[in-house]
Amino acid sequence: MLAPMRGATADALTELEREIDAPGGGLDRLRLRRTPFVPEVRLHVAEDAIVWWARMEAHAGHALPAPYWASVWAGGQALARHLLDHPELAAGRRVLDLASGSGLVAIAAAMAGADRVVANDIDPYAVAAVTVNARANRVDVEATGGDLLDSEPDRVDLLVAGDVLYNRPLAARMLPFLRRVAATGADVLVGDPGRGHLPLDGLAVVASYPVPTTEPFVDSPVRRVQVLRPG
Repeated sequence: MLAPMRGATADALTELEREIDAPGGGLDRLRLRRTPFVPEVRLHVAEDAIVWWARMEAHAGHALPAPYWASVWAGGQALARHLLDHPELAAGRRVLDLASGSGLVAIAAAMAGADRVVANDIDPYAVAAVTVNARANRVDVEATGGDLLDSEPDRVDLLVAGDVLYNRPLAARMLPFLRRVAATGADVLVGDPGRGHLPLDGLAVVASYPVPTTEPFVDSPVRRVQVLRPG
């Protein structure tokens, strides 16, 4: 049995559960939706993540992290699709979903038959979102907080990370960690929609998908997403 959530994560879970059960409609609400490219998975997402964020900050009276978990990102959709289409990648294995956000990829790994799935994110609201989304999909996912990038890799068989290279400073921390995990013998898969922060070499393309985009501020209804493996 998992330890009970404490502190900021427990508060975030209480807040999200209240939001999910709240009556009424509008752009500032969460809704349980099927994921466009992975309809097997349903997620609690915001009608408009920016409007939802503004209302929650006003309610809290202080700044909150950007709710990346409240939108469905292309990199995660591609990875989740890849795992469900190739369940042997996760079946019977220990899986870590890094910077999990909504928990989409972690949920897909659990659906594919993983023995244990851990979803990690630094945002307490994301940890809470993973919890409610795993519950909605009736799968077991362990949601944890904290920054793992400067730590020694834990024992996992498969690490998955969708849309984690969205700026240069983060890519500079993320890529060495991914390579350290790969050096332990674990498989590592990254979903990237071409944000321009990948190295010129050292990553092999495993698959490529045209993914419907739903995240804020996109200029195309479809993005080409590559699933990559450190070489």
